[in-house]
Amino acid sequence: MLKAVNLTHSFDYLLFEDVNIELKPTEKIAIVGSSGSGKSTLLHILSTFLHPQSGKVFINNKNIYSLKEKELIAIRKKEIGIIFQFHYLFNTFTALENLQAAALISGEEIDYNLLERLGIKDVIHQNIQTLSGGQQQRVSIARVLTKRPKIIFADEPTGNLDKQNAYEVIEVLKEYCDENNAGLITVTHDMDIAKKFDKVYELKNKKLVEINGDN
Repeated sequence: MLKAVNLTHSFDYLLFEDVNIELKPTEKIAIVGSSGSGKSTLLHILSTFLHPQSGKVFINNKNIYSLKEKELIAIRKKEIGIIFQFHYLFNTFTALENLQAAALISGEEIDYNLLERLGIKDVIHQNIQTLSGGQQQRVSIARVLTKRPKIIFADEPTGNLDKQNAYEVIEVLKEYCDENNAGLITVTHDMDIAKKFDKVYELKNKKLVEINGDN
């Protein structure tokens, strides 16, 4: 599904080097690490939006950074979904209109059961600007899942949610993966959230190492 080999990246200093990670269907992976360790940068590389300085990323056995832009856009459209820290919703649209836009682009249908599970079915006709930050984040997650992606990348997807709602959202994402044979890679600073995943990796001292989530 996804495999990264010997990823190295730096800005003014070396951020990380020789990072290797593999994601299999239905697998859920959490990446933890201190602020500034490079977690979000690594996620951007894995999700096709930032070219690594060295190393390779394969999605469905294709070396994504050797593809032409048209092929890369097709992978972004059909294969992957990205949940950002900021929701990037259309603020002049209702929640439903945001989901309809995603459905139109992807050729998929809105899953109203999913909206109920995310706790946003009752506010679906409201303008995005009238919703709380947590509601907006859940609409953003619903928009990504409406695309029916096979790989989900999530950058602090529960940052705007209280602990209980955060756990519920993570369970929705995990259930989606199980039901759709999809994989999930999440960056989080919250070890309690990370423990909900199949595997936990820590980005520390420029290396990515698999750890026990209870450590």
